[in-house]
Amino acid sequence: MSKISKLTAVVFLLMKSIVFSQDYYFEDFKPFNQSIPSPEEFLGYAIGDSYTRHDLVVAYFKKLAELSNRASFQVIGKTHENRPLVMLTITSAKNHNNLDSIKEKHLQVVDENKDITDFTGLPVFINLGYNVHGNEPSGTEAALLAAYTLVASESSIIKNYLNQSVLFIEPTINPDGRDRYANWANSYKGNPLIADKYDIQHNEQWPYARTNHYLFDLNRDLLLAVQPESNARLKWFHEWYPNVVTDFHEMGTNSTFFFEPKQPSASLHPVTPAENCEILNTAFAKDYVADFDSIGSLYFTKEKYDATYPGYGSTYGDLQGSLSLLFEQGGSKGHIQETETGTKTFAFTIRNQYVGTIATIKAAVKNKELLYAYQNKFFKNAINQATKSKIKAYVFGDNYDKNRNKAFVDLLLKHKISVYPLQNDLKVDDETFKKGYSYVVPTAQKEYLMVKTMFETHRKYRDSVFYDASSWSMANFYNMKYKPLSKLPVLKNKITEQSNIITAKKLEPSNYAYLIPWDDYYAPALLNKLQEKNIVVKTAQEPFSINTNTDVKSFDRGTLLVPVGLQSCNSKDLFKILNDLCGVYNIQAYSVNSGYSVTGIDLGSSNFATLKQAKVMMLVGSGVSAYESGEVWHLFEKRMQMPITKVNNNMFGRVNLNRYNVLVLVSGSYNSLSKISYDRIKNWVAQGNTLITIRTASSWAINNKIVNESFVKTVKDSVVSRLNYADKRGTLGKQRIGGAIFNVDLDITHPIAYGYHDKNLPVYKNNTIFIAPSKNRFSTVAKYTQNPHIDGFVSQENIDNYITKSASILTSRIGKGNVIMFADNPNFRGAWYGTNKLFMNAVFFGGIIK
Repeated sequence: MSKISKLTAVVFLLMKSIVFSQDYYFEDFKPFNQSIPSPEEFLGYAIGDSYTRHDLVVAYFKKLAELSNRASFQVIGKTHENRPLVMLTITSAKNHNNLDSIKEKHLQVVDENKDITDFTGLPVFINLGYNVHGNEPSGTEAALLAAYTLVASESSIIKNYLNQSVLFIEPTINPDGRDRYANWANSYKGNPLIADKYDIQHNEQWPYARTNHYLFDLNRDLLLAVQPESNARLKWFHEWYPNVVTDFHEMGTNSTFFFEPKQPSASLHPVTPAENCEILNTAFAKDYVADFDSIGSLYFTKEKYDATYPGYGSTYGDLQGSLSLLFEQGGSKGHIQETETGTKTFAFTIRNQYVGTIATIKAAVKNKELLYAYQNKFFKNAINQATKSKIKAYVFGDNYDKNRNKAFVDLLLKHKISVYPLQNDLKVDDETFKKGYSYVVPTAQKEYLMVKTMFETHRKYRDSVFYDASSWSMANFYNMKYKPLSKLPVLKNKITEQSNIITAKKLEPSNYAYLIPWDDYYAPALLNKLQEKNIVVKTAQEPFSINTNTDVKSFDRGTLLVPVGLQSCNSKDLFKILNDLCGVYNIQAYSVNSGYSVTGIDLGSSNFATLKQAKVMMLVGSGVSAYESGEVWHLFEKRMQMPITKVNNNMFGRVNLNRYNVLVLVSGSYNSLSKISYDRIKNWVAQGNTLITIRTASSWAINNKIVNESFVKTVKDSVVSRLNYADKRGTLGKQRIGGAIFNVDLDITHPIAYGYHDKNLPVYKNNTIFIAPSKNRFSTVAKYTQNPHIDGFVSQENIDNYITKSASILTSRIGKGNVIMFADNPNFRGAWYGTNKLFMNAVFFGGIIK
């Protein structure tokens, strides 16, 4: 190497050490305990110089707990990819030695039956959470720095914080996504660093690392509680009830930094108490302002982000007496990237997150009395609200599907909502709730605000622009029939996780046939397992009643028939297979000893269609919605325990379509598909196969003439009115349907609706795709009703001109096959138990539609 080259290298290293040395982050907290390695010493590189893998984060936290009496390490769960979800608890050695008693006293504060006014000696509980979105990585690096500061600093400031607080650091909420992004960024790091925004390091490829293994956005999942990461967090949260919860994110590279307060909730009557935003947020903002001003970082508040949806990491705690706080840092999306105002380094983004972390601790300690006083009265106030309400309870339940009932009760229990079995049949208005299938949730309970969240619906809002969904009444997600009660029924035998079980009656062997109703949520999973074992299965296309091993039973369309005489295995083996699988899925089957029905079709009727085993392919890749792909993937693997082949759309031309009989297209542009591919798909469907399209894929099928269907047409006024520029956002926002719930009229005689017993069904719509009803009078499976609005924001113009005139589901015949088109997403966020069956019906019954 030449002298000039050596000199250049030395200068570069010196500059690098100046920029990325630990003093850049925490100079104010010297001195540090020399026996505790800094992140740089442990990792072998400076924070900001590389993206730290999750296993190294875990290893460092373990090391801190091993070396210091200020820290303890805990694994609270595992991801789908078996990465640990970890928590590092940091406080003074004295507090650590008495943590059990401190926890006990802290939980008395949130006990609705206790009045605690003396908080002397009780440290404030702070949950510091980072990196829920895998490709927003600066938070995890800041967590490493914060952990080191709190464990190793000998500063009197830090020691005071430790005496006055118990800190729970959650460094990586989404480890699977985090590592996906860290590997990407590290793999494409330039040397020298490349700031060019078009460089590959700054532009990840599908499916991107925002999401977890199944491509779910975990920041939308705390209320829905679908993914293991969320369930682990919920369990931990309800064990500790922290006073403060943080949620560190990143936003666009050209943005600055956001901290709370947020803009006001769009809800007309927000569930979160006004004191949370108006007093607590304001108190904390003073320290954020002071600390970010001191380092010259630009920031903004009170705009862009709102607290309308209660399922974010930055809002869920607000319904639990905590102060939940959102931070958004303009990301570098790489090690350095050009912006409108110069370059932005990874280290710069990390420092801002670190400053926000320390400022939160400072504000929490300073406002400890205020936080505890708020938390102590929070649940008492909730019960007082419930006592004043005319609604004393909600009764709910599905009279046919016990597994869906169980799933909804499971959700309520995760949120610590008290649930009781209905003791006697109850009729409310036009609904009959049956004992054994129905449940009661009293409103006068600690989690009253969560009860409201689960059951209440809203149609009026103070704003038309939302950061995310405007509706989330979970009873509608699960298609639960429910009614408010003005009088509290008898409450006995409170349900627990252990008691929320389903037991089926004993199945008797038969030498003739078995019948399995299609009512249950997991009936498709059972059907698939039977077909995997080469069991011949038929489905009823007309209702009937017949003598079973118990009594005369009525069976609806979709009922599965397993004839003993048509199987390749003997009757004894068939019985064992069926009995075992019914036990696995908790589904009731029935034995019959004759094919002669009491009413309706006999078991040998041609109205029993033989079902083919579903061989399913889904196109994924660039231009395809990762969220919707993940929802289908998750439904197949985790719920239905079925395989689904995921094919990158750029290799579609090489795929042998004859290997599959079902093709799923979720929302996407599908620009990589050629006209030849369109023809291949049409010809394949015409051979008797099934194409399922969701949302924009349904638009794609219409626009590219895969199907002969059309969109709703309306006459628009040719006169363009003049509006103020300042009103643009709100005016355009009214035209969006960001997420609302609507009622559809469902044709329950159609194979796509088998297993449904009520023509009225809530569906989730978050698009402006308005498909006209089919010209075929028998092919519109679901159409929006004339008064469709159930929950969430939607303009009256959209209702009158589009929604009431359009179809939610229709089928379109091509040759011997069918295209099943969903205008809405039946699998939204893995939580729409109520419409999952429609999608699975398309998979299994698409081939029997004539």
